[in-house]
Parts: sequence; structure tokens; C-alpha cells
Amino acid sequence: MGDAKSRHGHRHNLRRLLAPRHIAVYGGEAAAEVIRQCRRVGFAGQIWPVHPRRTSIEDLDCYRTTATLPAAPDAAFIAVGREATVAVVAELAARGGGGAVCHASGFAEHGPDGAALQRSLVSAAGGMALIGPNCLGTLNYLDGAALWPDQHGGHPVDRGVAVITQSGNIGQNLTMQRRSLPLAQLVTMGNAAVTGVAELVEAMLDDPRITAIGLHLEGLDDVAGLSRAGLRALREGVPVVVLKSGTSELGARANLSHTSSLAGSDVLCDALFRRLGMARVHQVGTFVETLKFLHVHGALAGARIASASCSGGEASLVADLAEVCGVELPPLPDATEERLRALLGERVPVANPLDYHTYIWGDRAAQTDCFTALLGAGCDTHLLLVDFPREDRCAGGAWSTTVDAFVAARRATGAPGCVVSSLPESLPEATGARLLAEGVAPMQGLADCLTAVAAAARIGAARRTAADAVPPDVPSASTETCGAETGGAATGGAVCQLDEWTAKRALARYGLSTPEGVLTAAHGVAEAAAEVGFPVVLKAVGPDLAHKSEVGGVRVGLTDERQVREAAAGMAGLGERFLVERMVEGAVAELIVGVHRDPRFGLALTIGAGGVLVELVRDSVTLLLPAGRADIAAALRELRAWPLLSGFRGPGADVAAVVQAIEAIAHYARDCEDLTELEVNPLLALRDGAVAVDALIRYRDTAPDLAESAKSHDAVEVEVTAGDRPGAGQGPR
Repeated sequence: MGDAKSRHGHRHNLRRLLAPRHIAVYGGEAAAEVIRQCRRVGFAGQIWPVHPRRTSIEDLDCYRTTATLPAAPDAAFIAVGREATVAVVAELAARGGGGAVCHASGFAEHGPDGAALQRSLVSAAGGMALIGPNCLGTLNYLDGAALWPDQHGGHPVDRGVAVITQSGNIGQNLTMQRRSLPLAQLVTMGNAAVTGVAELVEAMLDDPRITAIGLHLEGLDDVAGLSRAGLRALREGVPVVVLKSGTSELGARANLSHTSSLAGSDVLCDALFRRLGMARVHQVGTFVETLKFLHVHGALAGARIASASCSGGEASLVADLAEVCGVELPPLPDATEERLRALLGERVPVANPLDYHTYIWGDRAAQTDCFTALLGAGCDTHLLLVDFPREDRCAGGAWSTTVDAFVAARRATGAPGCVVSSLPESLPEATGARLLAEGVAPMQGLADCLTAVAAAARIGAARRTAADAVPPDVPSASTETCGAETGGAATGGAVCQLDEWTAKRALARYGLSTPEGVLTAAHGVAEAAAEVGFPVVLKAVGPDLAHKSEVGGVRVGLTDERQVREAAAGMAGLGERFLVERMVEGAVAELIVGVHRDPRFGLALTIGAGGVLVELVRDSVTLLLPAGRADIAAALRELRAWPLLSGFRGPGADVAAVVQAIEAIAHYARDCEDLTELEVNPLLALRDGAVAVDALIRYRDTAPDLAESAKSHDAVEVEVTAGDRPGAGQGPR
């Protein structure tokens, strides 16, 4: 957004647009609908229709031009043709308007001509805030402003959640939800030509009435801006939930490394959201329920729940779903268990989840005592399962009594609680509104509820380390689009690859352990093997050999000179140089560690189960750099292969050495400005130490090709070091 002064001006104008004192509307029927919707939500300011021919719209006198308006409007809704939209925006900017919602389509979403017109729109806006073009509008239920040319289902609130979406239809659908979500602000961004997600998140954070922020994203362009806004939200305690669609790869590309296939665009989005403490969900219903839970309870210290229902089937369902959703059901404390046994009698087994049976059904006093004891369990939140009968066919008196008892228990204990229906439609809106007023979250759908609890716990965990959180190393604006057409790294030119020998020597200078080895021509392999010591591994070496095992370029377990010579003869067509290494045995686990440079996200570090089946197993975690030792250790614990490292049925690996090795790889990657891709596969996790037995490094062609220079040597050992190539640096040893 330019310099600090211009950013401050845009931020001020965005506040004017979102909470206006006066609104100008341009157009015909769409403008009239905006006036009607503003009146419906109680807008108390002035509304000024602007039309060159009509005398009035909705009983309001029209102004002929922008210049004749009584004052520069805080907000404008523009529903005219696309070319006329540009002219109106220019007029408003010249007049000092705060911002505008541009309803018209036909801009960047419509090819090169539309993109050119959108650039003109951006230029015309100047310092104004601008929502759209190609958007439905904005709704502010806090201040009663509806820059919205259609029906919507919301109503005025004193506080609530804000939703920012790239889809007008999804935005409108969210206003129509019947799940008691208190919607405070809704912005549909459309093309987001001027004002994007980051600026809107910052604006929501400026309003203390916003309790949580929901983002529906179809794409993600301003990674740096979202990182800045996301870390601010994390530190200020405003939880953010993300519903992101469009999970396909950035584009087709030929991958030389396994890492590229493991860390596609959607994986990088996940890594960013984790870094910022944002909870990602994958369905609209889960999005609504998670925002609602966070509105009531905020982030949680953990995911420990206590649950009660009057059905064994429901209790079993809670237990099964809790494990799937990442929620814990700890045993009840002894005091809680004793109290419940005394209240419920010998015929009711007491456990968590609790089936309290129907002996106390309809008895408010007994239920209140039961729920008060349960809410004293000290869990992070407490659930009561209740599905109300149909209001059109049944009577729900006893169900209401149960909810009354839970509310009374909540008042008595102050413990966080939720009333949950297993089916979304089985909790009436009126009951949901009452529960909200009592500080009880009315959750609709058991799986969505448990997912929301887990999300709140993840946000809580991120918040505990928020003071130490740093944004990722995002490429600058001048380079982040480089290579974006193909989804490749921001290289701006051809990419070269170091051979394995050279790559290992470069990484070894940063403290990464590699096997003892010798680089030699074919005639020297037997002598080299004897020098290294049997058993050995023989590999063909060349800058174009990315996956040597797939072309017969690797032989392991060679135990004498004859086997080594025969193996070299079998690889004769793969190159003129060979790497003879002492075979490393006794690995507890094989890992893959890769780094690739993404044009939007910067350097991404992928850690996973390695070896030749890496893409089949697909057990990996991706972090954005920089990442510290604690981040790397946490990523290892997330792997399905973690039990192998920690000592499953036997001694574990030297995890500290594994972390140190990965950290060395990350340090090298950050120091090497020309790096596009790096992969160590496998990194052998040993009981004592960690050793990289294969390495691949790709870089931009601005640096000398060390692999080519190495080819000219025919000696038994070639002295090539990382310092010979610019950008490698002098890292930790």
C-alpha cells in the first residue's frame, strides 16, 4: 500500500467505508435495494442517491453528480456499468470520499481487457478504500450499514464475529444460517483490486466488538500482509478461522524432487495458517460452528472435554468422534466421580463420556445437581448432548427442562459449557439465542462441535508462544511473482543441479554429517572401496541424476573389490564418475528433509518419512522458514513415523541429532540466495547421530556450476567445498 502515510490514510478510509456516517448510492434498482436494506438494519446516517436523470429513489431526492453532494461521503455503493464505475470512483477520490463498494463485474476476471480496466480502477481510487469490483457488498450489523443490493438474513447485534469472503454467494448464505451465529460484519471482496484480506483483518481487529474473524479464501496472494495481520490477531487474542477452497496444485510442473510433490500450494497454506495460529476447517458448517464456539469461549488451554447425555449410544458416538477429531476424554476426577455416583445411584456406571440414563429425566433439581458435578470436572469445556423434538409435531418440555438445568449448573460453576445437538436441525433457534445470552455455546452437529473444540485448543497453543512467533521469509513484491505462471520457484531463469558429491560437501560445511566417501573415476572404484572400508555403497555421480535408484545408479552392500568393479561396469552408461561411500547401518528410521522456494511463500521446509516409497507413504509436515529447533521437534512428533523415532518396541533414534541435522539443512537453505530446491533423502536417524546419505541441490544459473568443474577431475578425491559457490556462506559446524 505504499509508504506508512498512505497506509494510514487507507486504513482511516477503510474505517469510514465499513462504519459510515453517510452513504452515496449510484445506480437504479440495485441502489434502491441498498437504501431499503440500510433502513432495515437501522442505519441512522444520511443516504444520498446519485442519478443523472431520476429525481428520487425510495423517496430520497437524487443528486445529479458527485460534485453536488452535500459532503464527501464516507461510503459509496456503485452499481453502474464497468466503464462508468471507473469514472465514478475517480470523482469520489477527487471529492475526498472514504471508500466505495464496486458492484459491477467485467474486470480482471474477464481477461486482458478487463485486467487493464481494473488497473485503471485502482489508479482512479487513489487513497480510497475499495471493495470489489465484482462483489456483492458489505454488511455491518453493529452500526446498521448495509451496502448490499439483495436480501440477507442477519440482524443488528452488539458484538459478534466478522466474516471476510471472496464469494458473494457464500457470504449471502452465511447471513441466512439458522445456527445462532452472531454475525457482526460481513465483507464480500470480489476481485479485491485495492483492499485485500490483510487490510480487512486489520480493520476488524481495530473494533473491540469483533470476537472472532472468519476468512473464506479461494486464493492467497498477499502472504506478507496476511502474516502481519495474522500475528497481530494472535497476539491480541482475536481467534481466526479459515475456510479455504481451491486445494489443487499451483500448476503443472516437472518435479525433480520428492519434496515438490509433498509440499504443494495447499500444504504451504496449511503451514502458513499454523504459523499464524489460524484454525483451518474444510466445510461451511464447521466454519460456522467453530466461529460460534470461539465467540462464546475463545481459545482454549487444551482439548479436554467432559460429556453427558442420557443415551449409551450417544456416549459411544462421542467417544469415537473425539478420537477422530483430536479431542481428549480424560477420566473424571475422583471427587466428581464420587459425587455423580451418589446422585445417580448404583445402576448408572459413571465414566467420561457420561450416560446419566433417564432416571432423572424431567427432574430439574436432580439434573442440575448432576450437571453441576460434571462441570466441576475441570475440563477445558463440558458438553451436554440434547436433540430437541420437532416443534411442529412434538412437545419439548422435558428437553427444555434439561437445558434449564445445564444453564443453572453453568451459572453456579462458571465452567465453560456447550449444549450440542447430534443433528444440526435439532436445536431450535430460540433455544440457541437463549444459550448464547447465558454464555453457553449452542453447538449444532456433534462432529462439528468436537472439531471446533480441537480448533480452539490449537489456537490456544499458538497463543502461548505468540510472543516468539515470527513471520515467514516471504519474497519481496519485486520477486514473488517470478515463476508464478508455472508454479515454479522464483528463479527468473534456468535452474542448475549440483551432483550428490558437491551437494553433500556444501551441506557438510553447515554441520550435516555424511558418510565417509571418495569421488573417483571408474578405474579407481576398487581402490577407493578398499580405502573407505567394506561394506560400501557405489553410486553414479552426475548433475542430471536426480533419482539414481530408479535408473540403476545405486548399489548397496558391496563387500569386496570384485563386486565394486562389476557394479561400476553395470553403471557405465550413467556417467564417468562414481561415489564410493562406507555403508551406514543400524538406522532406526529413514527421513526425507527438503526445502523448496515458492514464489509466494518463500522457503518451505518439508520433513517426512523418507526412502524410495516417500510419495506412496506421504507422511510429512511442512514448515515455512525460518523455523527453530522447537518447531522442527514439534513437526517430527506430528509424523506417523514418530513412534519409530521415539522408540517403538526398542531403542529410539537420537532425536536431538536429527533435529540438529534438519536445522543445519534449513540454515544452508536460508543462506543460499540462489537456492531453488534442496532434498536430503534419506536422512538416516541412528541411535547415535543422524547421517545424510543422499542429497540434491538445485539453484539458479547465476552461480558457477560446480558439478561441471568437478567433471574435469579424474583423481581419486576431488576437493570441492561449499565456499566455492556464491551464496553458500560459512554456516555453523
